Amino acid sequence: MRRLLPEPAELDDDGLVEAYRLPPGRSLRVNFVASLDGAVTVDGRSEGLGSPGDKRIFRLLRALSDAVLVGHGTASAEGYRPIIADSTVGRLRAGLGRPATAPVVVVSRRASLAPDDRLVHGAVSPTVLVTCEAADWDRRDALAAAGVHVLVCGDDDVDLPLALDRLADRGLEQLLSEGGPGLLHSALTAGVVDELDLTVAPALVGDEARLLGGALVRPARLELRQVLEEDGVLFTRYAVAAPGAR
Repeated sequence: MRRLLPEPAELDDDGLVEAYRLPPGRSLRVNFVASLDGAVTVDGRSEGLGSPGDKRIFRLLRALSDAVLVGHGTASAEGYRPIIADSTVGRLRAGLGRPATAPVVVVSRRASLAPDDRLVHGAVSPTVLVTCEAADWDRRDALAAAGVHVLVCGDDDVDLPLALDRLADRGLEQLLSEGGPGLLHSALTAGVVDELDLTVAPALVGDEARLLGGALVRPARLELRQVLEEDGVLFTRYAVAAPGAR
């Protein structure tokens, strides 16, 4: 994989790790793949836009994170499973000196995760559900009984800043969000996104789900920090400015 920015270089495995490693402390990093016209899925899934390099970055970002944050709709559509030790990501995490497993944090205003979901069963690091007071109590209790750690953050909707505080209290400081667009919109609106890692696939898709499904109250300002390239696919890192910054 080639680094184009900031300094051109060929990156081996160790170089790629250093290109994406974050300093200690809290952060919310968002990872997406999108086509040149902004589509993030093909036939409802992101896999149609992926490449071997994108899968490599996807796994590395998971390996470097304390937990994966995802909206319930994306988790369901993409068939999410727990991160286990006997997996590519688990072995990569162990090779980096990190715990081999990590929790998946599902955000759902209605606590829509089912107790028999594959994310619930077989998770060595228990899945975390972030929901709000408006969610059905019986559903929340059933998930807790199945081993899910249920965090109630907010009244009528999920309070993302509070949720990140609660996750940090559990030692989950460096979070990787993998979507979907609704969660990205909410996180940008709440001003909690620190970095956007966007893979740009050399494709045009047309009428599909976009990176953002609706207008923001004000545009989010981003600063380009890094660009890698492999087989015509661009792997970018953007720092996200604080709300109101120019």
